[in-house]
Amino acid sequence: GKDPGPLSGIPVALKDNMLYKDTPMTCASRMLENYISPYTAEVVSRLEEAGALIVAKTNMDEFAMGSSGETSYFGPTKNPRDPERIPGGSSSGSAAAVADGEVMAALGTDTGGSVRQPAAMCGTVGIKPTYGLVSRRGVAAFASSMDQVGAIAPSVEDTALVLQVIAGHDPGDSTSLKVEIPDYTEGLEGGVEGLTVGLPGDWIEKGLEPGIREKIEGAAVALEEAGARIERISLPLMEYGVASYYIAATAEASANLARFDGIRYGLSSVKAGNLRETYSFSRSEGFGPEVKRRIMLGTYALSSGYYDAYYIKAQKVRAMISADIKKAFEKVDLIISPAAPFEPFRLGEKIQDPLQMYLIDMYTIPCNLSGIPGITVPLVPPGKGLPVSVQFMGPLLSEKLLFRAARSIERAYEE
Repeated sequence: GKDPGPLSGIPVALKDNMLYKDTPMTCASRMLENYISPYTAEVVSRLEEAGALIVAKTNMDEFAMGSSGETSYFGPTKNPRDPERIPGGSSSGSAAAVADGEVMAALGTDTGGSVRQPAAMCGTVGIKPTYGLVSRRGVAAFASSMDQVGAIAPSVEDTALVLQVIAGHDPGDSTSLKVEIPDYTEGLEGGVEGLTVGLPGDWIEKGLEPGIREKIEGAAVALEEAGARIERISLPLMEYGVASYYIAATAEASANLARFDGIRYGLSSVKAGNLRETYSFSRSEGFGPEVKRRIMLGTYALSSGYYDAYYIKAQKVRAMISADIKKAFEKVDLIISPAAPFEPFRLGEKIQDPLQMYLIDMYTIPCNLSGIPGITVPLVPPGKGLPVSVQFMGPLLSEKLLFRAARSIERAYEE
């Protein structure tokens, strides 16, 4: 006689930067190799209250710093669609587990595209909600002004069901929004007739593989055939998104990861003979190369003499990008773009080229800089080639509209 909940019996996996009481939380780092969660993250509690079965923690890029699933201390994640290729990152294991049918849904975190991009690379649906819509209490911080928990699932409807459960105000999270949560599954089949969708031609011309451009243009045509109006728009400041993001995000990472000092918790080097060596050796041994790189970049940007030149300037550019996007939404209801500039590449192919790795997220980063929601939907069904996805971006709190547009594309490519 008891309601078992909307996710009753559904197996769900968690990215391993979320606390789940009495189980390990490693953030895929040697630094937290033996850390045991003291309590359960709010989003995980909500899943369990809805009847979901938490069956696994998933691999990820170390401390969510990476875009390919290759920076984990425990080894790279592989793409189920082609095990020789990357699954995207940093929520690599979550996307791969869903794509492989191991779970029906998974949670990830999205700081610059880390839910949407791996979902796209693995051929699943991934949503990054409006900043503050989902609680971050009990989730390890990377860049606190941009981190957001998101959902990955096989279909738009499944993704909407998961977001329905985890969204909502949490008084234990100071950034949590006090807003009413609509029924995201209601009106999913409403279509896009009458909507104006912006296609930023200047932005998607730069650094995009020709084959992906054709598929995005094809998705725009499918929207037109479904009744939407496609309007070519200009977003001239988007090309500065990657530069702005990698200063702001690394600065916040530098501050957030200062707590891993070899004293309070985490790895403490047995080689250290004094306090200075404890700090130095523990952090040198505990963090991998990409995390060290980002900590150093962020510390440099925050240092005396460079703070104004880098960090403050990056924040000003971030504000300009947000204003640019807000202005675009005065003319259009949604914006359509690629999810990534290229198809999943081979493991090891770009890992030694940080710039190429950072450019993977060039289309997803603007959502995080401005706090708006975004969703990625696959355009290539399994067995028909490497995954390619389209991204929809919407104004603040437009998740319901995003799901509707995403379902319209999903339906078009099912037929």
